[in-house]
Amino acid sequence: MSTLKITDLHVSVETEQGTTQILRGVDLIINSGETHAIMGPNGSGKSTLAYTIAGHPKYKVESGSITLDGADVLAMTVDERARAGLFLAMQYPVEIPGVTVTNFLRTAKTAIDGEAPAIRNWIKDVRVAMESLRMDKTFAERNVNEGFSGGEKKRHEILQLELLKPRFAVLDETDSGLDVDALKIVSEGVNRAKESTGLGVLLITHYTRILRYIQPDFVHVFVNGRIAEEGGPELADRLENEGYDRFLELAV
Repeated sequence: MSTLKITDLHVSVETEQGTTQILRGVDLIINSGETHAIMGPNGSGKSTLAYTIAGHPKYKVESGSITLDGADVLAMTVDERARAGLFLAMQYPVEIPGVTVTNFLRTAKTAIDGEAPAIRNWIKDVRVAMESLRMDKTFAERNVNEGFSGGEKKRHEILQLELLKPRFAVLDETDSGLDVDALKIVSEGVNRAKESTGLGVLLITHYTRILRYIQPDFVHVFVNGRIAEEGGPELADRLENEGYDRFLELAV
């Protein structure tokens, strides 16, 4: 079993108004095979947590720690974090003109594993994963995210997840912009990764609809850069019914 541990994490960003603190002491432990859903109002720090784990240079860690099986994640470069087993599915995946999906995936797999995958097995793995995600085979020859619909971008993120086999995946609003069919397909991909590798998942979302397909073990409510409440799947249902009004006094 692997453990991703976040302890008393404080993070700030530079804005036009100066330094702004976003995370104000976050504590969270995720073990292999667990799914943790993070919900909360806009601007509460959910995406900041995701990008801090991934190592985005915009976010400055003022204090606290992130460890993966005891190793200091904050001391790692972005590529070292990926090789250690951390994966981020971005809310807004970027376009990479001139780089095909095929080349991107094999280059990423080679970088993470330290050696190129055997070509015959790799072609089979990519084909099977694409079929599972209902992706046309011509998708592999398109440039990464260039001209992709929102649903295609999100499926491509999950395609990476299934092929790169990380230990922990941070899914930043993967459900955003998906219709019902695409949501189900993407969720099935995440569940396959969990079942086959014991993946730990940190799922950031505003809505409970994805939680009908990816069942959370724990739900955490983010308000003003802190975890305001924690519980099981029933907490998500309560938030759906009641909203975040009862947490507003914390947003000061």
